[in-house]
Amino acid sequence: MSRMPVVFFGHGHPINALQDNEATRAWKDIADRIGKPKAILCISAHWLTRGTAVTGMARPQTIHDFGRSLPAPLFSVSYPAPGAPALAERVRDLLAPIPVAMDQQWGLDHGTWSVLVHAWPDADVPVVQLGMDIGRSAEAHLKLGEALRPLRDEGVLIVGTGNIVHNLGVMDWADADAPPYDWATSFNEAMARAVLEDRPEAVIDYAAQGEAARLSVPHPDHFWPLLYVLGARYPGEAAELGPNFIAYKSIGMTSILIGAARHAPAQ
Repeated sequence: MSRMPVVFFGHGHPINALQDNEATRAWKDIADRIGKPKAILCISAHWLTRGTAVTGMARPQTIHDFGRSLPAPLFSVSYPAPGAPALAERVRDLLAPIPVAMDQQWGLDHGTWSVLVHAWPDADVPVVQLGMDIGRSAEAHLKLGEALRPLRDEGVLIVGTGNIVHNLGVMDWADADAPPYDWATSFNEAMARAVLEDRPEAVIDYAAQGEAARLSVPHPDHFWPLLYVLGARYPGEAAELGPNFIAYKSIGMTSILIGAARHAPAQ
């Protein structure tokens, strides 16, 4: 089986699940290039755990993990992809000796399904989520991604979903196309350049970007999924950006596809 690429999706606002826009079309284009994987392992910004955990159920629920102020149709979205208990066990084995809980309660949160409803709309690819241990450092999250590399040769697509820039406190809720803050542009460009140049150490040390980093990553939850993707990258694999823009002044919509040249899409 050809080696799967890895991908980071900048998932942005949950309402993207309902929209046809530049980002959602790009997600579908990425999926079409990849083809249909055997399964997807998704690291979402919206599942933070104490200790490491994977969803171990056969039928994960669709979780509507956002406030009631959002449009009612969002709460009707269902993404009934099957789970993959065997993949969850494989993840546990790969991450040993780190303890990995086989979670039976979580499911698929909107960081996952708001992208997958566009990328693989038939919901016929099994999906497992990996929880991010809030007690681990940025470097430790990348090392977990590195330990998961063998999955790529087993037909499993490793997906991170979050945002390089994610500051809800200063976003322009009324205008998705508002010009971004200078600090948001600066930070996004610095991180994108580090990814393109295969310098993961610069991404781990994102705080070195100073005030731009402090404002772009006020909490690391949306940034950490990128580290898993970079950890799963093999040295020398090419990265592609697309889309690559900032919405609402402070929400990065950059997506990154890595290693696609080594994978021939399924027929």
